Amino acid sequence: MRTASCGVVKRDPVFADFRNIQDEFGKLFAGGLPRIFGGEEVFTGKWSPNVDIFETDGSIVLEADLPGMKAEDFNLSIENYRLTLTGERKFEKESKGENWHRVERNYGTFTRTFTLPNTVNVDGVKAEFKDGVLVVTLPKREEVKARNINVTIKTDTNGSAN
Repeated sequence: MRTASCGVVKRDPVFADFRNIQDEFGKLFAGGLPRIFGGEEVFTGKWSPNVDIFETDGSIVLEADLPGMKAEDFNLSIENYRLTLTGERKFEKESKGENWHRVERNYGTFTRTFTLPNTVNVDGVKAEFKDGVLVVTLPKREEVKARNINVTIKTDTNGSAN
């Protein structure tokens, strides 16, 4: 509750606490919801690999970090213009005589699904995996690639351009 007199504003500490709770809820939901509702479906286990997506003149390229994994640990598929990457990174350290003080790396199953634009030629998709990085090249269809159009200038019989 605020009261004003002579330019002085007093605050009621009870309502200030409610404001702090509202701010904390805002931070909680702001951190999680944009990723879920940001155009990408995210179904995750304990972790989700980081992905970079960029565009070149002829293709869209997706790079996914899959450290410590082998090609047989994940699956890549396309169906109805949806690219899905699923897999599992397992914790396979032997603990004989070792005392773990901290485990910060994430392990477990993951699924990442990306909706592809209809400009992608899904029949020409290529994927390479090297040094823990998956690179998926999604070529653009020929009819959507940028190209120059030559313009011819017509001249009349007198030789002047129209």
